[in-house]
Amino acid sequence: MKRTFLSIAMTVTLMVSGLSMSFAQDEQPMDADSSAAATEEVMAEEPQEEAAPMEMPAEEAAPAEDKSLHQVVKQKFIEGGPEFMSFVLICLILGLAMSIERILYLNMATTNNDKLLEEVDNALKSGGVDAAKEVCRNIRGPVASIFYQGLDRADHGIEMVEKSVVSYGSVQMGLLEKGLSWISLFIALAPMLGFFGTVIGMIEAFDAIAAANNISPGIVAGGIGVALITTVSGLLVAMILQIFYNYIVAKVDSIVNEMENASISLIDLMIKHNLTK
Repeated sequence: MKRTFLSIAMTVTLMVSGLSMSFAQDEQPMDADSSAAATEEVMAEEPQEEAAPMEMPAEEAAPAEDKSLHQVVKQKFIEGGPEFMSFVLICLILGLAMSIERILYLNMATTNNDKLLEEVDNALKSGGVDAAKEVCRNIRGPVASIFYQGLDRADHGIEMVEKSVVSYGSVQMGLLEKGLSWISLFIALAPMLGFFGTVIGMIEAFDAIAAANNISPGIVAGGIGVALITTVSGLLVAMILQIFYNYIVAKVDSIVNEMENASISLIDLMIKHNLTK
């Protein structure tokens, strides 16, 4: 739970810092314009010789205004309507936070199973079951936990060991898949919110047409613009979270397969050392 809150806090901090940078970039041109206006006032006060007005080329008179990514995102967020875009943004923040938490957890749960089996084998040769349990206790990860549960029931027979390994393996698999249902919820919810904003935007467009009693591009453009922006935002959030979700599922499947292979190897080791009845 602490790891989840930490991931959410980190994601929110990064997004807030990005928005603040975009606002700062917007303020800089305003300061430049004010300083330029002050300079023009000072120059106007000084006596100058009359000069023939010079015609500037069209390209130099109206230079293309380059906008940064933050400015474009902020502009589209405002055009899409904060009442709908805020919910889409919340889905993105929570989904990314949970995805980052799962990725960190799964990376820490990944261990070198071959090395673990070798250490358990050496411990069984030198110190017996207690030494092997101590090795598993000092190593983190689901495989080491399953080994510990199996070794702890070595005196109850091979069948009890197998049942313990299978049961505790299911518990560890549930821990690995924790939070995936919430990520899938945000993947489904984000485009639904975008489509909901699309419907609202189309309703506003038809209401504007009915109020003006006239069909013109200017009247319809506002509602349709809101509709398209919310749809694109919802689909973009869903695509981003879907990539993380598929990576997490693939990682979980890989760890589960390693757990099953390692469990079979543990049973073979216990039979090899005559630790089961």
